[in-house]
Amino acid sequence: MGLFDRIMRVIRANLNSLVSGAEDPEKILEQAVMDMQEELIQLRQAVAQAIATQKRTERQCSQAQTTADEWYRRAQLALQKGDEGLAREALTRRKSYQDTAEAMRSQIEQQSTIVTQLRQNMMKLESKISEAKTKKDLYIARARSAKASQQINDMMGRVGTGGAIAAFERMEEKVLQLEAQSEAVAELGTDDLEKRIAALGEADEVEAELAAMRNQMTGGPSAAQLPGGPTPASDADQELETLRQQIREP
Repeated sequence: MGLFDRIMRVIRANLNSLVSGAEDPEKILEQAVMDMQEELIQLRQAVAQAIATQKRTERQCSQAQTTADEWYRRAQLALQKGDEGLAREALTRRKSYQDTAEAMRSQIEQQSTIVTQLRQNMMKLESKISEAKTKKDLYIARARSAKASQQINDMMGRVGTGGAIAAFERMEEKVLQLEAQSEAVAELGTDDLEKRIAALGEADEVEAELAAMRNQMTGGPSAAQLPGGPTPASDADQELETLRQQIREP
C-alpha cells in the first residue's frame, strides 16, 4: 500500500508539473473571462426564468383571489335569496380558491426573495467580470513583458555560453594582428627602399672616386702625386691580394 501511494504521488506530481508547464497565462486569462461571461449568461437566464415564474404565480394568485371574491359574492346572493345550502356551497368553493391564493402569496414571497438574491449575484458577477477584464489586460501585458524579458535573457545566456562572443573576440584580435602585420610590412618596405636609394648614392660616389683614380692613373696627374706616393710592383700586387681577401671576408 505504501509503494502504491508513492507511485500515485509521483504520477500526480508529474501531471501537475506537465499542466503547469503547458499553461499559457494569456490563454488561461482569456478562457477565465469567457467562462465568467458564460456563467453570467446562465445567471441572467436563471433570473429571467425566476421573474417569469414569479409573474405567472402572481397572475394565478390574482385569478384565484378574484374567483374567491366571486364565490363570496354568490354566497351573499344565495343567502339573500334565503338559500343557505347554496350559500354554504358557495362559501366552500370560495374557501378553496382563497386557500389557493394564500398559498400562492407565500410562494410569491419566496420567489421574490430568490429573484432578489439572483439579481444581487448577477450584479456581483458583472462587477467581477468588469474587474477581471481590466486585470486581464494588465496581466497579459505583464506576462508578455516577462516572456520577452525571459527570451532575451535566454538568448544572452546562449550567446555567452555558446562561444559566439569568444569567437567574435578572436576575430577582432586576428584583424588587429593583420593590421599590425600590414603596418610592419609597410614600414619594412619603406626602410628597404630608403636603403636601396642610399646604396645607389654610395655606388655613385664610389664610381666617381674610381673614375677620378683612372684619370689620375692615365691622363691625369702623375702617379707621384697620388696619396702615399708610388708603390713598387711587388708591393702593389701583395697589397691588391690583401685587399681582395678583406673584401671577400664578411
